[in-house]
Amino acid sequence: MYLDKPLKAHTLLQAICRTNRTYGNKKTHGLVVDYLGVFDDVAQALDFDEQGFQQVVSGISALKNELPGAVQKCLAYFPGVDRTLSGYEGLIAAQDCLPNNDVRDNFAADYSYLANLWEAVSPDPILVNYETDYKWLSQVYISVQPTTGMGKLLWHALGAKTIELIHQNVRVEAVRDDLEEIVLDAELLEVVLNSADPKNKAKEIEIKVARRLRQHIDNPCFRALSERLEALKERHEQGQIHSVAFLKDLLDLARDLVQAEKDTPPEEDEDRGKAALTELFLEVRNEQTPKMVERIVNDIDEILRLVRFPGWQKTSAGEREVKQALRKTLFKYALHQDKELFEKAYAYIKQYY
Repeated sequence: MYLDKPLKAHTLLQAICRTNRTYGNKKTHGLVVDYLGVFDDVAQALDFDEQGFQQVVSGISALKNELPGAVQKCLAYFPGVDRTLSGYEGLIAAQDCLPNNDVRDNFAADYSYLANLWEAVSPDPILVNYETDYKWLSQVYISVQPTTGMGKLLWHALGAKTIELIHQNVRVEAVRDDLEEIVLDAELLEVVLNSADPKNKAKEIEIKVARRLRQHIDNPCFRALSERLEALKERHEQGQIHSVAFLKDLLDLARDLVQAEKDTPPEEDEDRGKAALTELFLEVRNEQTPKMVERIVNDIDEILRLVRFPGWQKTSAGEREVKQALRKTLFKYALHQDKELFEKAYAYIKQYY
């Protein structure tokens, strides 16, 4: 919000509250640009007994000063890890530094604090100095998220600016997903089972299974498989099963996961996608938004079925076509200038279509 006229007392407080209205993980705070020194009266506007109200407004400079320490606090979980390593080798090295749920939850709490700072300060030039480390930390955070969706206060979807940072360049799929090949090819399965390094091979399979399960996190049909994975990880971390047995159990789980995906009609995911889009447009509807939510969602669904192709999410051309189709539909309903709405709708499309 840009303040270019005097506001006092409760009027200033109302302005702050409106600006701070959240929008899921896409908007966790507001930004006020004060041209006239209006915030000289902020102490009076926030003159409440509750101590919590004193922290409703923070200066950007104060948040920028906290950023270096927050980055270093997160990096401290990974002493000696080579952050230039890509693919499974890099993820395994990082995950070895987060050996149990307690450590992972502590990391999640520290990363969440850093992520909130990042979203608030962006796009300040100071962030350039920390982009590489923050992008790496974000990828590690995603890789260790529980597949059951539990602990949402610590484990949550990334913010819009963080996602934009991760995907701002043309990406090469460094982490290959070949679960089907492994569990369906007897010879390849035998090679995996007889790996010279069962510990690292088990970690690699675990990462692949977890990534696939996160794609179905809202599908109750996959809930039992997610719980099974978390239970397996806990038993292994507690030393109840050794690495070879852990690897075998993970491969059994991977086989069941692949079969469950084959048994799930694509229409079910698409129906959930339409439901999620409908909920989104209902959530943001206001006086300026058309009340034809069903028509908007149906138009998006119809055009997506025409332009998409299998695996479109993994190609630059596919992402470009789908984004273009979404923009055209939003333009039709005069919603194309709402960047947050576009980003959230695209996130649902990428997940369900």
